[in-house]
Amino acid sequence: MSEISLADRVVLFFPNLKRDLRIAHLKYSPAQFINKNLKVTALYAFLLTILFFFILKKANLQLIFLVPIFMVLFIILFQYFIITVKARIRKREREIDREVLFVGRYLLVKLYSGRPLLNALIETAKSRGVTAKYIREVADDIDTGSTIEEALNNAMIYSPSDKLRRILFHVNNALQLGIDVTKPLESVLEEIAKEDELEIKKYGKKLNTLVIFYMLGAVITPSLGVAIFIVVASFLNFPISLQGLLIIVLFIVILEFIFMTLFKSIRPLVNL
Repeated sequence: MSEISLADRVVLFFPNLKRDLRIAHLKYSPAQFINKNLKVTALYAFLLTILFFFILKKANLQLIFLVPIFMVLFIILFQYFIITVKARIRKREREIDREVLFVGRYLLVKLYSGRPLLNALIETAKSRGVTAKYIREVADDIDTGSTIEEALNNAMIYSPSDKLRRILFHVNNALQLGIDVTKPLESVLEEIAKEDELEIKKYGKKLNTLVIFYMLGAVITPSLGVAIFIVVASFLNFPISLQGLLIIVLFIVILEFIFMTLFKSIRPLVNL
């Protein structure tokens, strides 16, 4: 019981956790999530503290330092688990943004073909992709007794994607005003498409700059540097061990991995 009370007290420091958990599709209450992470964090912090115990003992340092080490590790690990919720939300946002135009256009085609909005939403929910699954949640919400306006409003509140939120807002706003949904929907889809085109152009400019740094830092400098180092070392009779060459290769591999990660991180996830 005290453990639950502790979790409830910790929840007070994270007022947005309930909303974040729902957006991230984590089926925990805030207290359950905190309680679970407190246990996992305590276990990992304890295991790492054991490692530091041997380090301190080897260095002949006082073991009293284990107490602040455990506290620091506990705080860092706990914050890491809280951040994973934001990371999951970001991942879902990128997945939805990749497909939001396709799903929006699919919905627009259904509306232009004469389908009522509810039928168009249900048929869109049966299409492929992460965004279609999100539309399926709207349809399921309607099936449980909510009105279309309420279902769309809930979807807007808990949508991880701003683009999808804007689409749902224009659909819901047109529905509440009693006007044709197709025109506002078509307008917001064109606006999102232009934004995606702008993102691609910005990506092209970033890519040109990054490619120059890649050629200099990961291709020319390592190859010429290693060649010059070998030549100079041969003149100075400087011994080159296998371990030294392996360290150089490891450094180059890490450098290549960093650039690959940078290329992947700046790539816009759009589908025009």
